[in-house]
Amino acid sequence: MTFTATELAFCAASVALLLVLGASLVADFRNVLAARLGAAFALGSAAHAASYSVGVSSLAPASHAPLIALSTGNIVVFWLFTRALFDDEFRLRWWHGLIWGLVTAFSFANCLWIVAGGSVRLAVTIVNLIVLGFIALAVVQTINSWSTDLVERRRRVRVFIVCAAALYGGVNALLQIGVAGTEVGDIADTVNAGVLACIVAAIAYAMMRVDGAGLFPLTAETARPIILSQSPAAEQASDQKLIDALMRLMADERIYRQENVTIGALANRLKIPEYRLRRLINQRLGYRNFNVFLNNHRIEEAKAALADPAQAEVPVITIAMDAGFQSLGPFNRAFKAVTGVTPTEYRRLKASPA
Repeated sequence: MTFTATELAFCAASVALLLVLGASLVADFRNVLAARLGAAFALGSAAHAASYSVGVSSLAPASHAPLIALSTGNIVVFWLFTRALFDDEFRLRWWHGLIWGLVTAFSFANCLWIVAGGSVRLAVTIVNLIVLGFIALAVVQTINSWSTDLVERRRRVRVFIVCAAALYGGVNALLQIGVAGTEVGDIADTVNAGVLACIVAAIAYAMMRVDGAGLFPLTAETARPIILSQSPAAEQASDQKLIDALMRLMADERIYRQENVTIGALANRLKIPEYRLRRLINQRLGYRNFNVFLNNHRIEEAKAALADPAQAEVPVITIAMDAGFQSLGPFNRAFKAVTGVTPTEYRRLKASPA
């Protein structure tokens, strides 16, 4: 079998797996933003598998330009996918689509005109620096938010998915920058196609090993605090004592007011391993994210203060910061997500006569 035929086989396998993965996500979790973005990322990755070559030395055929553009724009989808995957409260904004459109349009113009002008290395370098920038954003956000995820199996699978995709994309971007304008031969393209096929197969296998409901919330409501029904194992005396001790820390000491409180610090206060505290908050109290757990207690305190006639003249920002929020913007968003109204509207409603 020639290198070209082997490369084609690897590409076909990757495209087939990615299309099946995307279709599966849409079929099972079409109402979940992270799953929809995951399906879009799978489709963009299929375009990448069908269009990518390590060396770029000439003008791309016009028929390949749309695939290459979608492949480049897919890095923005990857960034948004990681945002939604690690933050159940993440929402798409209009400017997210604008960023994707600008990156895709630039890649399209790059294929048809910029490379044709003879500036191959410059054009390829700019595109791949954009790719590296979005990969860096995704990795930084993944690291920053990973510790607050309370769903243990989801944490492991998501880190694997993000690291595998980021590593492959980063290596390829650096490789293209290094060999832009050169002919690297069929071997490099075949190796690249083989590596991509292996990574796609590994991601598909990993996602099959974890319960989809653990990876993605079934509905928007499941991302909010919900008290789950207690199983016999969860009613063990030792676990109940820990839950009671945790609630005392929240109610009596109001530890959620402390700046930069972490689940590790809370576990140390309770003298238990961090993984056990994650499990208790997730499985016994129904939270998927540690920050949501903290914010729920902060918002309950803020609601009481806003409804108190004696604090009618206290500024909202003061109430927010007393409850543990660091600024007004995050407080307003979290408060409205829980109550459906802004803090000012909530105060006015409570002040209105019945």
